[in-house]
Amino acid sequence: MNMVKPPLPSESREDRIQSNPVRLGARLRLTRQTRGLTLKALALAADCSESLLSKIENGKASPSLPMLHRLVRALDSNIGWMFEETDGEEGVVFRAGTRPLITLDPLRRGEGISLERIIPYSAGHLLQCNIHHIEAGGQSAGPIQHVGEEVGYLLVGEIELMIGDKTFRLSAGDSFVFNSELAHWYRNVGEERASIFWVNTPPTF
Repeated sequence: MNMVKPPLPSESREDRIQSNPVRLGARLRLTRQTRGLTLKALALAADCSESLLSKIENGKASPSLPMLHRLVRALDSNIGWMFEETDGEEGVVFRAGTRPLITLDPLRRGEGISLERIIPYSAGHLLQCNIHHIEAGGQSAGPIQHVGEEVGYLLVGEIELMIGDKTFRLSAGDSFVFNSELAHWYRNVGEERASIFWVNTPPTF
């Protein structure tokens, strides 16, 4: 275990979420209006500019992952709903190769991250589960903090997991658990794609 904390990645255009910006913006706007909040009030609560929030709601800009966390926290909502392509009834079994993927923009030091849905988002679920696929050199945007608890199992590859002021190096077969209120992020430090089976509650993404 290495106790030295590496420099934190900053929010930048490379950390932006790659999604349908029109759908994402429309859902943010709908949620804000449902909560009875003005653009100014939400921008203040989420620590972003009113002009940027307006562009996001109109599909002309994409938020970084940390910013989106702040927005949905201020809206008392959930990131998962913002990304779902359909709102119909969910199934029970999800076959290999058919599960939804959320793809993050390429990051400065790798090809980035994709999240493979194990449990499609639904208001009825207490758990959220994804497989985080991290290309060699990729890392998550962050650090991120929110309410809840998280557990993960490294299926393949090598990663560094940063929790608070501690850094842990994990190899395939290692697992972890932590309180989500601690600042956390991770990066692939191996030469191959890493995959983490990741569960958290309550659903936040």
